[in-house]
Amino acid sequence: MLDVHRLRIFRSVVASGSVQAAAAVLGYTPSAVSQHVAALQRETGLTLLERAGRGVRPTAAGIALAEQADGVLARLGEAESVVADLRAGRTGALSLAYFASVGAAWLPRVVRRLTTDFPGVRLDLTLRETIPDDPDERADVQIVVAPVGFDPGSGFRARHLLDDPYVVVLPDDHRLAGRAEVELAELAVERWVDNDFARGWCRRNLVEACTAAGFSPPFHVEAHDYPTAIAFVGAGVGVTVLPELGAAHLPPGLVAVRVVRPTPVRSIHAVLRDAVVRTPPARAVLDTLREVADPRVDLAGSRST
Repeated sequence: MLDVHRLRIFRSVVASGSVQAAAAVLGYTPSAVSQHVAALQRETGLTLLERAGRGVRPTAAGIALAEQADGVLARLGEAESVVADLRAGRTGALSLAYFASVGAAWLPRVVRRLTTDFPGVRLDLTLRETIPDDPDERADVQIVVAPVGFDPGSGFRARHLLDDPYVVVLPDDHRLAGRAEVELAELAVERWVDNDFARGWCRRNLVEACTAAGFSPPFHVEAHDYPTAIAFVGAGVGVTVLPELGAAHLPPGLVAVRVVRPTPVRSIHAVLRDAVVRTPPARAVLDTLREVADPRVDLAGSRST
């Protein structure tokens, strides 16, 4: 296999017309340039240069190799440029998976940051509630709900973002609507609207809290997502208990009250593939997720004191 470095030096000698001129351009000594050209001739088994007055000129074999070297070095330059772009996050792709309640609350700022700072990166978004068992099917970055300290598996690492306490969504004329907080047991007599048909970790967390408070959640209506459940509350069907982030944008006429004694809490994490964790786009995603998860930062991006 030909040494690319020696090809560069040989091509400079051909272009310059002498070893001394090539050495001056490359910043080498003439002896070093001569040694590299001699080594290239041994590698190829060809005579590539011949004396011409005080300089040198390529032989027919040297001319043919120089022409081929031009194409090789041009392609290598393109490859080096691609590598530099990838290292800087200017090109490539990043996949991001998220669950529904962070979509409207967090994703707009994340996507804005990526498209502004890394316009050459293709961002692939997927709505996904659970982490696939097959590592090949996982996204580069996934926002997940999981217990504190969970193991994301080999080849991935988890970064904690937020502990999201639960609230009860009520009509603003409900008897409990004016309270700063509501004990979970006080809701045992209410008509509950279920909001997690998938029976995921968020729902199990809520059911366990209700069990600790001495009752089972009296679900009367099942909705498939938080917005639908909230709409049912607005229609007077009942109340719904969900993480605070899911109640970030309530329609007029509804209020959210913190649930206490006990307070169910879900932990939100970012799971990153080891292969991308140090790339600029992935770092930007994680930094932005940490910013939007900070309760002191509003949705416009300003920090309260």
